[in-house]
Amino acid sequence: MNNTTTLALACSAAFLAQVGISSYLPAVTAIAHVLPAAEVHVALALAIYLVGMALPMLLGGSLGERFGRKPVLLAALAVYALASAAIPSAFNVETFLSLRLIQGLGAGGVSVMARVLVRDSFRGALLAKGLSWLGMTFVVALGIGQFAGSLLQVAFGWEAIFYGLAIGAVGLMLVLHRVTFPTLVKVDSQVRAWRIYAAIVRHPPFLHAALAGGLGYGVIIAFNTCAPLILQGRFEWSAAQYGWLGWPISAAYLAGALMVNRFVARAGRLRMMGWGAALVWVGAAVMLLGSLFASGLAILLWVPYCLAVFGQSMSYPISLSVANDEAPVSGSYAMALSGFMHQLMAALIGGVASLLVSQQAWPLAILCMVLAGAACVCVARCHADQNALRKISSI
Repeated sequence: MNNTTTLALACSAAFLAQVGISSYLPAVTAIAHVLPAAEVHVALALAIYLVGMALPMLLGGSLGERFGRKPVLLAALAVYALASAAIPSAFNVETFLSLRLIQGLGAGGVSVMARVLVRDSFRGALLAKGLSWLGMTFVVALGIGQFAGSLLQVAFGWEAIFYGLAIGAVGLMLVLHRVTFPTLVKVDSQVRAWRIYAAIVRHPPFLHAALAGGLGYGVIIAFNTCAPLILQGRFEWSAAQYGWLGWPISAAYLAGALMVNRFVARAGRLRMMGWGAALVWVGAAVMLLGSLFASGLAILLWVPYCLAVFGQSMSYPISLSVANDEAPVSGSYAMALSGFMHQLMAALIGGVASLLVSQQAWPLAILCMVLAGAACVCVARCHADQNALRKISSI
């Protein structure tokens, strides 16, 4: 299997895992009405899904080293498909959230294997470029998923959203059965996985880069948690109107990812990561100013958010590549650990954002500014780590 095929499969897997985040968002109100439940409780399904994504990532990394990428990926897809198919049968909000957790477990295994496949095929600036393609897939999934979810809801009801996810997982499983994965050297089973993960997370150059990416990711999760009620509540957008918002968001992320592909080798990874984090903060700041001084204009909420998305699409793939390259242990462990950290951070941030859900945008904007500011600090620490390593190597 060549690198192009590997990248295509990894992007397909990442798309499926990420589309589970956004595809149901236009249907939050409809699901709350059917169950019945408060919209705030249904909105928790996003944080629950992210918790599920985080839980299997460390295990997925070690199992991928021991049993190979393909068996682990197929098993994760099977869990995802079964949970997706079962969600429409939920008879109360507790069952709905429980099935979303299981769906997230499958998505977490799928997501970490997608990143590991890219890590197996690329290094250095090429790894950043490969991960930028995964980043494009990520936001296209968020945008198209949101748009497709609104179309499916209008045409067939909210249940069709989850049946569509199940069909997609089964289709990818059928493709994987026909693909031969390269044979990898298995790691020494005498070394416990938790010791490897502990050694990696204590390494500052890995930790700072991974935190920078996770904090920026949290901005996107916070917006997706709060935006449905703000735009469909305060501004009275329909599900279809909210779905259309996915297109400018996707365009913004695509533009940033293309910037990484084109300029990362020339500009340098850390410099581009710093630019991206700064743009996320600027976007959040404009959101806050708009919510305070022109709260009746929805455009001052979603356009600055698109700027933040543009910045995050620049910084996120670079943060992953830097974290992986700076890790003290080779193999899939660093990629699995960074994925676990990002999904756990996203789940916690999504939980905090769900507590801030209201029809006012300023609490969301403040949260996004805090997260983006912390990401900028982590990028600065990455620069300090790099300078320290240069001094040590010159001695």
